[in-house]
Amino acid sequence: MKTELETKENIENIPKIIEEVKEEKVEKSEGKKKEIEAIVHIYSSYNNTIVHVTDMSGRTLAKVTGGMVTKQSRLKANPTIAMFISKRISEQIKEIGVKELYIRIRAQTGQTSPGPGSSAIVKSLSREGFKILNILETTRSPRGGPKKKGGRRGRRV
Repeated sequence: MKTELETKENIENIPKIIEEVKEEKVEKSEGKKKEIEAIVHIYSSYNNTIVHVTDMSGRTLAKVTGGMVTKQSRLKANPTIAMFISKRISEQIKEIGVKELYIRIRAQTGQTSPGPGSSAIVKSLSREGFKILNILETTRSPRGGPKKKGGRRGRRV
């Protein structure tokens, strides 16, 4: 009979035990905060700048382009506009809790260097307090492909 009473008492104490375990987990999680990592994809051409932030599995967290910040099409690739783009991006991903960033910079295919906005974005993100883990240049390079327009001696102006 004692065992039956003990089991009934244990069953009645289960909610109290669960609450104690939850409190211990909360105390442990407050002790060390997990830093969330994200990947910042920067596409910077001489006409526009596009910043796309994904988590490590590839789901989109935020996306801002030069056209969302300014209406003048000639200013979309400007470094000043790129700073405004990174400001918006940082506000959006700080709400999620992102602390560390991997940066991937991409230029237009076949170009030797990215546009003027990419370095401004990297600088302003580091100033915002994000820890930059890696910067990678992922510009695609043409390997043959279809014939370029312009004829044998190139385009004559």
